[in-house]
Amino acid sequence: MEQEAYRQVPYDIDIEQALLGAVLVDNRALERVSGALKAEHFYDPLHQRLYEHMLAGFERGGMVLTPLTLNAAMKGDPGLQEVGGHAYLAGLAEAAPALPNVRDYARILADLALRRTLIHIGEDIVNTAYEAPHEKTPQTQIEDAEKALYAVSESSKYGHGPIDFAESLRRTVELAEKAQARGGRISGIVTGFSDIDSLLGGLQPSDLIILAGRPGMGKTSLATNMAFHTARAYVQDVEAGAEVPRGAPVLFFSLEMAAQQLSARILSEQTEIEMWKIRNGRFSESEWEKFVLTMQDLSTLPFYIDDTGGISIAQIAARARRLKREKNIGCVMIDHIQLVAGTGRSENRVQELTEISKSLKVLAKELDVPVIALSQLSRAVDARDDKRPVLSDLRESGSIEQDADVVMFVFREEYYLKSREPDAGTAEHGKWLEKMERCHRRAEVLVEKHRHGATNKIELFFDDRFTRFSNLAAEAG
Repeated sequence: MEQEAYRQVPYDIDIEQALLGAVLVDNRALERVSGALKAEHFYDPLHQRLYEHMLAGFERGGMVLTPLTLNAAMKGDPGLQEVGGHAYLAGLAEAAPALPNVRDYARILADLALRRTLIHIGEDIVNTAYEAPHEKTPQTQIEDAEKALYAVSESSKYGHGPIDFAESLRRTVELAEKAQARGGRISGIVTGFSDIDSLLGGLQPSDLIILAGRPGMGKTSLATNMAFHTARAYVQDVEAGAEVPRGAPVLFFSLEMAAQQLSARILSEQTEIEMWKIRNGRFSESEWEKFVLTMQDLSTLPFYIDDTGGISIAQIAARARRLKREKNIGCVMIDHIQLVAGTGRSENRVQELTEISKSLKVLAKELDVPVIALSQLSRAVDARDDKRPVLSDLRESGSIEQDADVVMFVFREEYYLKSREPDAGTAEHGKWLEKMERCHRRAEVLVEKHRHGATNKIELFFDDRFTRFSNLAAEAG
């Protein structure tokens, strides 16, 4: 069998003509497709222009779309006059199906346009790979291709685009219904910490949440605890048949710690076996049995760890998009933002951090998931008498504070007091002991910025033996 000399790009002129004719016969048909069908979904350039004029006339209101009025509006279009002008438009109306299903026509045209776009992306991938420009490494080409494919995937959702206020209100009601279905107050995904969930309403989709603190405060431990609680709540609710799971699958970018170290922390927290025992393998028989059983139980959690060192913001975005598509992740965590590589185009590190924080906010909106980014703070905090962080401690890190929807600081006074023990037997030592007793295994989460609500100080219990944060009420009980 002789192979075809060429393949034709996918399009359907008959469907395009049928849809345009249906609109000319009944202008209300445009209401049913205008929210989803765009002019570029038509293959024929003349049909693109006809549809644009129809939309413009419809949006202005008062203009009845007929072959006569549309021809008058497009008198200056040589393409229309070339095919017959009014006669062509009248032919479209006469040939329109008696009972047209314009929504199906619109869906077919959108699908055909999507296939043409995929062909163009494929051509670009092939051509770029052949040309191999110096500024584009193979890894950069992969990231660009993934970004283009994800953009097509998102934009191809039927009905995607600007929404009117009624639709916006409907989505707000949906959020309230989710909160009600989860027992009230929580519309986002749970962190496992009741006071944080109550204040924030859970981790909200499209929010960029900054969790900051000085080294030793427990940022990674708190983030790991949150990630574990979120993934576990999701599994529990799915197994229970809950309509709206409280949690979500989590993608954790661990730039500072290897995946096995992060897993060891979670195992220590859940088994209450101290970290040094896990590292050294010094288990009693009962502890080993508990360790293995817990490991088997946790292995089913939808908790994905990427411990690639020196990863760029473009790679983070590409991998998050892929996991969103493949695993439907509902939360992204990055530990920590200062270890994310920039593009190299910025003049200094502050500008790079500005670019990174803005990109993370864009990613949160694009994937419609909360993005939690951990951040270091400058040494200026340690130089103050009151070492509780404030928002100004973030300002030298580019626009992190500005881009974030929520900024939380982790602070443990006990960490600083330990290193400042006065001489035994002195009055100062007695005061020091009182302070140590008061703040022993206590941590503060200072919510200093909350775009959607109030700020507050939240107290948690912190057990450094198992790197575990927990609710104070639970520990008291």
